Amino acid sequence: MIEAAVLTASDRSSKGEREDRSGILLEEKIKKSGGKVIEKVITPDDRSSIEKELVRLVDNIGVDLVITTGGTGLSPRDNTPDATLAVIDKEVPGMAEAMRYAGMAKTPHAMLSRAVCGVRKQTLIVNMPGSPGAVEENFEIISRSLSHAIEVLQGKTMDCYPHEQ
Repeated sequence: MIEAAVLTASDRSSKGEREDRSGILLEEKIKKSGGKVIEKVITPDDRSSIEKELVRLVDNIGVDLVITTGGTGLSPRDNTPDATLAVIDKEVPGMAEAMRYAGMAKTPHAMLSRAVCGVRKQTLIVNMPGSPGAVEENFEIISRSLSHAIEVLQGKTMDCYPHEQ
């Protein structure tokens, strides 16, 4: 079972001015896919707050997966990818590319996402946009590889192709 954390980056949600619909949706999706949400965090959009929470969730809580929602666009307060890049050990660009590619089938605006995916220690960190629709679409894309990615990170498998397992 994948143990996960959901981190929502939103100034308004962190102040209680807006419901965190994307974070709630991610929690539901993780549970439906057989995972367990250990912690759900809402933080302001500033880079240092996001960095601190990512480090805490990985280093102190020790979850297998952190999925962020919000802060992946072009506005001055969109800092989630920058914070993620500052704390990961290596990127997993194929996941972010797959999410953007699939999103572009629905809207050309998906190409504006700066979302990144990467690894810190043995934890996979995945950035998603803040809209519930984008979360729905992106989770569907990454859910196909989540279990395998976590197994590889934990050293439970070395094979990448199903026919080799």
